[in-house]
Amino acid sequence: MAQVELRQVTREDVGRIAEWLKDPEVADTWFGRYTYGDAAHLGYEPEQLLNATDDEWNAVFHDPHHTPHRDIFSIYTADSEHIGEGQLSIDESLGDAQISILIGRKDKWHSGFGTAAVLAMLEHVFEHLQLHRAWVDVPEYNMVARNMFTSIGFQHEGTLRQSRPHEGARHNSAIMGMLVNEYERHYPEGVTSHVVEWDKQQV
Repeated sequence: MAQVELRQVTREDVGRIAEWLKDPEVADTWFGRYTYGDAAHLGYEPEQLLNATDDEWNAVFHDPHHTPHRDIFSIYTADSEHIGEGQLSIDESLGDAQISILIGRKDKWHSGFGTAAVLAMLEHVFEHLQLHRAWVDVPEYNMVARNMFTSIGFQHEGTLRQSRPHEGARHNSAIMGMLVNEYERHYPEGVTSHVVEWDKQQV
């Protein structure tokens, strides 16, 4: 089974994210595109952050009071290869977090790393942050992602109609979620095969 580590984001990581998003196929699997066509990236703009000051950098990655609160991870293989990024958009008042995953290395697609990254983030959501619900927003045209989340144990909760622009048309997206009791039922021993490295001061 593929294994991943979730690490703090470095400037070198952001540079690779910026390069990966230049590939339309990669960009479309991440946050999709804005209505004007540019690749979307929530939380920060990679190109703008490449030369950020320390204050600008810390405002993105080390500000626990930022609203909405985001935990942003770099995804590494067990062999210390940077392959992607994961984000949690956390609503502490509701006790939930939206998960977003990008595997930017296309040579690592369909090898289990996306599943491993989601499982590691679920561990962080339910065991470290002790939240009640995790959810994802999956465009209907990304059936690979939808099948992956279904296999992990996410349930379809609803549909956002025509919420995603893609290739000149509007597409629905599915809201899929997992509750803490469902996580405990699916993974009674926890997610012990996935290493999570995280600075607790950032949570």
